Amino acid sequence: MSFEAAVHAQAIDLCKMSLEMTDAAGSGHPTTAMSLSHITTVLLFHTMRWSPEYPDYPTSDRLVLSAGHAVPVVYAAACKLGVMVGKDPANRRQLTLEDARTLRQQGSVLDGHPNPMEGFPFFDAATGSLGQGLSVACGLAEADRLDGRDRVVYCIIGDGESREGQVAEALDYLAERKLRKVVPIFNCNGYGQAGRVSEQQGPDRLAKKLEAYGLEAIIIDGHDPAQIRNAFERAHGVADDNDLNSGTKPVAIVAKTVKGWGSPAVQGNGWHGKPASNQILERAKAELDERRGELTSALSSADSFAIQPPPEPTPAPEGSGEVPSMDQAMKQLDMQSLLQTASFATRKAYGLALRAMGKPMPQVVVLDADVSNSTFAETFAKDSALAPRFFECKIAEQHMISMAAGLSAAGKIPFASSFAKFLTRAYDQIEMAINSGANLKVVGSHSGVTLAADGPSQMGLPDVSWFRSFTTMRDHRGNPGCYVLQPSDAYSAYALTQVMAEYEGCCYMRTQRPDVEFLYSADDVFNLGGFEVLNEGRDIVICASGYMVHEANKAVELLDKAAIQATLVDMYSLPFDEDKLLDIIGANGGFVISMEDNYGGALGSAIAEAIATSGDGFTLKQMHVTHIPSSARTADELLKQCKLTAEDLVQAVKDVLQVV
Repeated sequence: MSFEAAVHAQAIDLCKMSLEMTDAAGSGHPTTAMSLSHITTVLLFHTMRWSPEYPDYPTSDRLVLSAGHAVPVVYAAACKLGVMVGKDPANRRQLTLEDARTLRQQGSVLDGHPNPMEGFPFFDAATGSLGQGLSVACGLAEADRLDGRDRVVYCIIGDGESREGQVAEALDYLAERKLRKVVPIFNCNGYGQAGRVSEQQGPDRLAKKLEAYGLEAIIIDGHDPAQIRNAFERAHGVADDNDLNSGTKPVAIVAKTVKGWGSPAVQGNGWHGKPASNQILERAKAELDERRGELTSALSSADSFAIQPPPEPTPAPEGSGEVPSMDQAMKQLDMQSLLQTASFATRKAYGLALRAMGKPMPQVVVLDADVSNSTFAETFAKDSALAPRFFECKIAEQHMISMAAGLSAAGKIPFASSFAKFLTRAYDQIEMAINSGANLKVVGSHSGVTLAADGPSQMGLPDVSWFRSFTTMRDHRGNPGCYVLQPSDAYSAYALTQVMAEYEGCCYMRTQRPDVEFLYSADDVFNLGGFEVLNEGRDIVICASGYMVHEANKAVELLDKAAIQATLVDMYSLPFDEDKLLDIIGANGGFVISMEDNYGGALGSAIAEAIATSGDGFTLKQMHVTHIPSSARTADELLKQCKLTAEDLVQAVKDVLQVV
């Protein structure tokens, strides 16, 4: 009974601390935290192999708190254990009990929801937007499988949260890939925010769902120390089975818990996200003290926990050779005939670049969502030596992005690709990955209206605007929250893929379906934040991106015949060097036209903001897609429909310059 009594005593301390922390903060979710008090105690003080002195040690067992609002209970345990915290790994300090009262305070490492970038490195990813944690856990486990690390990844998921579709995506993937080192823990306390959860999320029904997915489901009393310990021991035993052909199923734990355990004063509906204060707080703490007397009579001074240390790390894989140029890569794959055509799609160049980087850059991994033969990510997977680093996520874009965040947390450089349109359903996951500081590379293929025949359900049109919003802010490293890259030809797409891999931070690159002629060579250099002047004029500047650079190039020739000399700028990066671009516009009479194959709020808006900030009296006309397009047989037909042809651009230039 000493183990059980010690767990109860520790859990009650964590409950009281959770109540006090949220009271001091004036907000938070103490009752959810209390429902996890025993599970947290057994995990952090007994089961997990980790070190409070090195909470992000590479071989430590990991805990992903998908139900991020329950974080006070983990913070409470961390304060009691003296976990090392701080944004700078070289200058960390030990948490104290006094730190508990800084929850949600500006400058505190105890953020309102888990976020390692705020200085709490015990966690690998920012969570709190529900449904994402299990996918992150899958990413961590896949990285461990690649690197031969023997660690277990626990993931706590709320019962109401389990209705999120991404949880189903992750469970499907986990079962398919037999990720036995991932242990999902479903906290079934019966309440969501607005009331009781559906019976569809009840523990018995949930267990049946898990079994249907192909997992072994263990239902336990989440406040019974022995049952918790036994369930974790079973999960550990299963995790030790490294045979991919084994029929052993991954273990999922379904824990029946009480929201506000130990204190009837804060139980029942109406206590989600509500701290106890004043008399209610004192009453709740008194009720917990009564429970302590009932449950810890066998506790002796000799009772203690022993945290298991993590194993020694294995050496990181080393690269071999340098990344070849695009010309060299095509020759190596017997693609000289394609090279001689001087026409190649940017999506194909992306796949070629992935494969070329595979051996020199062993940390690069590739994820796709059942469209790898269209995004050309399959080029990477077709190399047998690289295939283990390719993860087919099927039609589950949300899972793919959060899993990529997990791979990033484990030291990988994940490239996640799908159609630009399909990635819109994963915008929440991308934002959370950016919040997490993930080294994420997202590639949206088949972007813009040039997709043509498939119609708007397949076209990425608002993507640049959405991603561009992150270029206007700074991430935790002080860099743009995301770089948006729009290569106009194969050489620039190939080069920018490598640039993305070498940069630490989030990037989004658009690629397109049609083959396009070469504008550059292997000697040209591309940088984040850069742009390229393709033609120098004196009358007006045309700023184009991606496929539209080719239309603009045609327009420049037509304008030249009309005695109008236009400067053409390939705006392949957002953000860009604003001062340099404004100088170019000033040298062209202060006239500029932006041209892009997506909805507004993107490149043209970025130029407009730069002009407005500078105070220059420049004239800007924006050309972009202004209506919901319909299908057409060819890209040219679609551009004509959207009034984005070279001829449309010529007329726009004449209108701006007021010439006939």
